[in-house]
Amino acid sequence: MLELLANSQRKFIHLLRIGIFIVMAWIGGLKAYQYEADGIIPFVANSPFMSFFLNHKVSDGDNYKLHKNKEGEAVAENIKWHETNGTYAFSYGLGTVIVAFGILVLLGIWFPKIGLIGGILTFGMSIVTLTFLITTPEAWVPNLGGPDHGFPYLSAAGRLVIKDIIMLGAGLVTASDSAKQLILNREK
Repeated sequence: MLELLANSQRKFIHLLRIGIFIVMAWIGGLKAYQYEADGIIPFVANSPFMSFFLNHKVSDGDNYKLHKNKEGEAVAENIKWHETNGTYAFSYGLGTVIVAFGILVLLGIWFPKIGLIGGILTFGMSIVTLTFLITTPEAWVPNLGGPDHGFPYLSAAGRLVIKDIIMLGAGLVTASDSAKQLILNREK
């Protein structure tokens, strides 16, 4: 059994590539929908790496907290605010980038140079995403009178973000495998 597992590592790395592609294609594809675009605004609005893409800033009196739609909710006034904010245009662009990164990682199965780029981009994207734990207040359970709030109590949003540590490692593993293949191909 140990030998079978040890000799199957390359196949498992390809499975990892397929998994990265599925997650990125799915999550990136969902960025085209209003509920997903509305949902990412707390992360984007509070991020020093992304907030400049939006028209309304966190410091504005008319900020995103006043215009939240719950998942599945479609309040026309809030949607109009998100349109003027650039929320949907940003989300479409971000979704396209995420899907593209997933495709690059998947193509690493056949094209190591492309896979190397995809793995490095996945790693970089994950670092940016993990900064949301520092910049986004909604990543932590708020103090609503209960005993469990703030650090280390991750909210649903925080639990979603922390899982990007796995994507960070997966990006490095796939990039490393692609680099190994490029070296082996050069030696032939």
